[in-house]
Amino acid sequence: MKKYIIYFAILVLGLALGYVFFGTNSDVASDNHDSHSIESAEGKNQMWTCSMHPQIMQPEPGECPLCGMDLIPAEEGAEGLSPNEIRMTKNAMSLANIQTTIVGDATESEDNSLLLSGKIMPNEEANAVQASYFEGRIEKLNVNFTGEKVRKGQLLATIYAPALVAAQQELLTAATMKESQPALYNAVRNKLKLWKLTEKQIEQIETSGKVSENFPIYATVSGTVSEKLAEVGDYVSQGQPIVKVSDLGTVWAIFDAYENQISQLKEGQKITVTANAYPNKEFEAVVSFIDPRLNTQSRTVSVRATLNNKEGVLKPGMFVVSKVQMASGNENKEQISIPASAVLWTGNRSLVYVKTNPDEPVFEMREVGLGAKSGDLYTIIDGLSNGEEVVTNGTFTVDAAAQLQGKRSMMNVGEEIEIDPLHHLDGIERLEVPSEFRKQLKAVFNDYMVMENALVQDNSEIPQNTASSLLKSIKKVDMKLLKDDAAHNKWMQLDKELQEAATEISKTSDIKMQRDNFIALSAHLINAVKTFGIDQKVYVEYCPMVNNDVGAFWLSTEEEILNPYFGASMLRCGEVTDEID
Repeated sequence: MKKYIIYFAILVLGLALGYVFFGTNSDVASDNHDSHSIESAEGKNQMWTCSMHPQIMQPEPGECPLCGMDLIPAEEGAEGLSPNEIRMTKNAMSLANIQTTIVGDATESEDNSLLLSGKIMPNEEANAVQASYFEGRIEKLNVNFTGEKVRKGQLLATIYAPALVAAQQELLTAATMKESQPALYNAVRNKLKLWKLTEKQIEQIETSGKVSENFPIYATVSGTVSEKLAEVGDYVSQGQPIVKVSDLGTVWAIFDAYENQISQLKEGQKITVTANAYPNKEFEAVVSFIDPRLNTQSRTVSVRATLNNKEGVLKPGMFVVSKVQMASGNENKEQISIPASAVLWTGNRSLVYVKTNPDEPVFEMREVGLGAKSGDLYTIIDGLSNGEEVVTNGTFTVDAAAQLQGKRSMMNVGEEIEIDPLHHLDGIERLEVPSEFRKQLKAVFNDYMVMENALVQDNSEIPQNTASSLLKSIKKVDMKLLKDDAAHNKWMQLDKELQEAATEISKTSDIKMQRDNFIALSAHLINAVKTFGIDQKVYVEYCPMVNNDVGAFWLSTEEEILNPYFGASMLRCGEVTDEID
């Protein structure tokens, strides 16, 4: 009996130990399995997509099979957001290196001053034109290049002057009769003086009795040669300029002030000027002139200050920023500047992304009005307020996220054609790309020119047919050749716009509709050619009467104006606004 009791006790103890060890491990394994399942589900839910080809969805990061661009995390969820806001994950923000900056002019609120952007220009009051005082041929020119310094009294040129040779003969003849005909003698001497011969030169001719064939021209001022207007061997007429000389001991700083700032400016105001070349050095000056005329296109007036430049550190063409001291109590509108990297160009508008929630990565696209550009900064006319936070790096990625979430983006901000003649070329910098890419872009340009020439001739059949060829050329441009992110992203943007415009032209034989879409096609192709180049010199031409007087641009291989928007009705309407090499 005792033996069965012992067996039973052992059995109970074994069951108890088995439950402790195996039952607990099973629960743990079950928990681990559930946790793993959740993690797997989370990992499975994270998909990766292309910013320009949202139909691409992959479970792992990598490159887009269509364009080679790095995939970005596909965003999910937009709870609590307005229709124009997007939310990005911290992971996506980190991967795209998205950076933001709080904008505004802190110095203005601190010391009540107004910032103006401008350039250094030669002081026109100190400019001089060195002209020939007599007709003749330049035998020798002592000015070799633009930028050369000259001194007052320095020999600039030697001229062979047949008229002076004859006048000297008259002088020698009159000198023999000066006692009997003093009036004739004095008249001949005065004639030579009008040709800027000195008293000493005239006396030397009389004393030697010899006629000189070549005569010198001396500098009347000291300065720097700003332009050569003649060369050795040129035949110049009396009064014809030979060189222009600028005295750069003083220079002008020319600034653009917007219409809403005019009332805050007056002559005599103190300003501090800082050049981009010398950011730690300040130059003191006062406002010396305010242009009474308003530029009706830019809505600005020119404000000028004269700066002492005895050290020669300020060079004409330098970008400068001035700080105008305002009287206390002035309610000047805060001026805001943003980096050029913050701006997205659609060809029609200038856009930025504003961070609407300081604690979360939530952004909203905003259209802004741009003012003057100084270096890498744009002045904001409207659209932003002091203290707002904008995306300054990774702007294109934020816009791509907006596209993926079906929100407003640079690709769908509006359909109307509205080319801004003041800013559509501003901020476009040449990017280094492979020669093969430029060759492919040149093929696009060639098809574009066929279409343009047909529109010039009021032909609607050729543009419709050429649009199909143009589309093929655009699609043949291999964006995988662009290894630089900036170049890759820029072409991704332009590629879509070019294809859309070309497609619209291919759909219609109505020449008016073709010309309307040619406006957008031209704007985006100008952007592409200016950014990447096509190894050919082309001209950007502009007509202000196109598109209901909004104006429009086009590209041409010739300076001669042949307007594709009006054809024979206004063939010569327009002007060359830029050259692209």
